[in-house]
Amino acid sequence: MKAIVLEEKGQPIGYCDFEAPVPAAGEVVVHLKAAALNHRDVWITKGMYPGIKTPGILGSDGAGIAEGREVIINPNIGWGDNQEHQKPDYTILGMPSFGTMAEQISVPEDRLVDKPGHLSWAEAAALPLGGLTAYRAIFTKGNCKAGDKVLISGIGGGVALFAFQFALAAGAEVYVTSGSADKLSRAIEMGAKGGANYREEDWHKTLGKASGGFDLIVDSAGGPGFARFPKICNFGARIVTYGGTQGKVPDFSPQLIFWKQIAILGTSMGSDQEFQDMATFVSKHKIKPVVDQVFPIAEATKAFERMDQGKQFGKIVLEI
Repeated sequence: MKAIVLEEKGQPIGYCDFEAPVPAAGEVVVHLKAAALNHRDVWITKGMYPGIKTPGILGSDGAGIAEGREVIINPNIGWGDNQEHQKPDYTILGMPSFGTMAEQISVPEDRLVDKPGHLSWAEAAALPLGGLTAYRAIFTKGNCKAGDKVLISGIGGGVALFAFQFALAAGAEVYVTSGSADKLSRAIEMGAKGGANYREEDWHKTLGKASGGFDLIVDSAGGPGFARFPKICNFGARIVTYGGTQGKVPDFSPQLIFWKQIAILGTSMGSDQEFQDMATFVSKHKIKPVVDQVFPIAEATKAFERMDQGKQFGKIVLEI
């Protein structure tokens, strides 16, 4: 079969022949129709991820056909039974295990969930990892409910867009931030109440005034902007973080945290039950993942370059 293979750590990916999977007991072979990129795939190619094993097939997101059934693949490996957190040895499909950027993949049958019928193959492949992360952030950790005022930072990324769509579907009033005026405009067209460019000095004051304060903030960046969140939180608000692309948070003061009774909550991925709940929610509300661009799998290098440049609005997908 053909697959996107990382032959050596720190080396460019290649589209090449690879041995087809042989299913172990309890596994089934999925004939993949599409796979989607995540930032972890780019980080793996740069050697910036733990547990890299080569040669390896990349990709955590995929959709295809298994024994005549149209499915999406749950990328969790060994979350465990505790809904509060994953087990210490938990991993994600696509490294160190072989991933979805291939014509076939063999996975345990319990990793398969019916593909939501209203989704195309590209949309379905875009859903798993980002959708799961966003669902846990918005609902399990963020306790989002109708009428809440919600801020999603860094709109345009896959998880941020899912969080945005989920919060809207739940009846929340949603605001966004971005460093791109175009991305802010597109989010407003999709239903955002308002937005602000985080590159502007007083972006938080603009949003605080427009919203009257937030009940839930979902962030993937950290960095200097994180210290401003408590200033625009309502009493009893929740701040949920699932990433730290901007690094450490300088000048953070705890006073507003305890005075306003604010909860700061960390989250990463989600449980198997949350994956099923997420797929059900997507089907019920007919949510369609935002797909930025679809590339033939043979042109995966171009897809990785686009992801690395950070210009995408939505998920980047490989058609298989």
